[in-house]
Amino acid sequence: MLRQERGSRSLSWRVLALIGLAAFVLFLPGRMTTPPFDRDEPRYMEASAQMLETHNYIDVRFQDKPRYLQPAGIYWLEATAVKAVGLEYARTVWPYRIPSLLAMTGAVVLTAVMGASLFGPMAGVGAAVLLMASVLVAAESRMGTIDSCLLLSVLVAQFALVRALADREAARKTPVGTALLFWGAVGCGLMLKGPVILIPSLATPLALGWVERNLDLWRRLRPAWGWLVAAAVVLPWCIAIGVVSHGEFFRRSVGVNFLGKVASGQEAHGLPPGYHLLVFLIAFWPGSYFAASVLPQVWRERRILPVRYLLCWIVPHWVVFESIATKLPHYVLPTYPAIAILTAGLLAQSGVLWRHGPHARWGRVLLGAYAVLWCLVGCMLAVAGAVLLWKLERQFSVPAVVLAGGVLPLVGLAMWQIWRAELCYAALSSAVAAALLYVGLFTVVVPQLRTIWLAPRLVELVQAHKPCAQTQVYSVSFSEPSLVFLIGGKVVLTGAPQAAQAMRAHPACTAALVDVRDRKAFLDALGAESTKAVSRGTVAGLNYSNGHAMAISLYTLNTQGPAGTP
Repeated sequence: MLRQERGSRSLSWRVLALIGLAAFVLFLPGRMTTPPFDRDEPRYMEASAQMLETHNYIDVRFQDKPRYLQPAGIYWLEATAVKAVGLEYARTVWPYRIPSLLAMTGAVVLTAVMGASLFGPMAGVGAAVLLMASVLVAAESRMGTIDSCLLLSVLVAQFALVRALADREAARKTPVGTALLFWGAVGCGLMLKGPVILIPSLATPLALGWVERNLDLWRRLRPAWGWLVAAAVVLPWCIAIGVVSHGEFFRRSVGVNFLGKVASGQEAHGLPPGYHLLVFLIAFWPGSYFAASVLPQVWRERRILPVRYLLCWIVPHWVVFESIATKLPHYVLPTYPAIAILTAGLLAQSGVLWRHGPHARWGRVLLGAYAVLWCLVGCMLAVAGAVLLWKLERQFSVPAVVLAGGVLPLVGLAMWQIWRAELCYAALSSAVAAALLYVGLFTVVVPQLRTIWLAPRLVELVQAHKPCAQTQVYSVSFSEPSLVFLIGGKVVLTGAPQAAQAMRAHPACTAALVDVRDRKAFLDALGAESTKAVSRGTVAGLNYSNGHAMAISLYTLNTQGPAGTP
């Protein structure tokens, strides 16, 4: 399938532009109205904002603490995006999400290009649709985190591999530019998330070489000098941060963050092997059923070069991240384009009816049960918006109900088509359902969930009642980074005794955010000054990061008259 002259199996630029536009439009809704998602996204945003404020582009910090988790690449991208739109002095959320939007759009287009190269134009379009419709991609494309940009780096490297593979099959020399593209993408990935890029990028050609007992593909990448290209991308910053941090960055990022995730579950994310396989049903929905349905055919055609290549991309990465202790859904995101290509490629070759399912009865039963679970996930996603608004806001939302009414019939239609073995039609029906679902959720539902968006409401409370223009705010009970970012970094996350001590030392221009559970400890710590403590208002809601219901009040000291009532 790769024995083609370049361009003969490619998609036209018009089709690629249409795919890119569709992905861009699908990923666009919600990024301006949705507050920062705790906890990772606002940490990236705040560190990038501080980079712009301090003009220190080497030593990444979150408030006064160094953020030595990964290199500075993502912070540079976010800072550049914010500066490009002229909002470097505002704590506006959407500019920090521009790199993720553009990177994920580019990832979808590259998936289409590689799918077309490996299996033909229809497979390329189908792979792009499956990828952009998946739940995890829809979420990551809207978040100002590192994963969308890392995915694009992985895909650029894999694109270079596909070109080198086509050259090998056509018995022609691989241009130096292909090797430069591969190692340049590896260098960018190193600059984004350190050695994580090496797992999909190096394991793929090496695993393929091991399976085929032929390292010609690896040699075509010029590894003898290619690694110097990757090093040239990342080494200058590594030297600079090593000098600035006196080596502390490497101790924390490699010794604590990277190796720590391998040995033990960090931040309560330690889970057993099999987690990613279970989560795949939801994370890759609606493509998850179709990926499962082609597994028997994948096994039968495992010796065909495109299938073999994609398996060498998927399996090593998946095994590594199932093996490490810390697990989060986005850790296997770099395999999703390969899964989409493999699924779409085999479906496109089958025609209207899928006749390559499992032959054994137990296999058909398992696949049928998986289809039922897949349908339940789709139904739950369809009604999630209306249910959340009712449960959290006690609000009956007509738009949310209309949204569910539009998605549910499409899920039902897809199930009917699955029953008739019309998997290509079912994939299209469910992808349309997913697109309608995401647009509705992020435009109608998510912005109205005020109960879970505590940080924006707390900032409004502070801005309305702060006693001085330069009030120092202490947050006793709410320590989520979204508050730090939205309030401009000018908040101290501390305990009740420290907040009370600061308030006694500077009573005129100090305020404290205190939950009802911490109020007694805070007032006791104020001592004699507790009679002057005044509650300026209360924000009640749910901290979705830990599941705690909260009622947080803003306290100041009344220094000009009779005491208020705490």
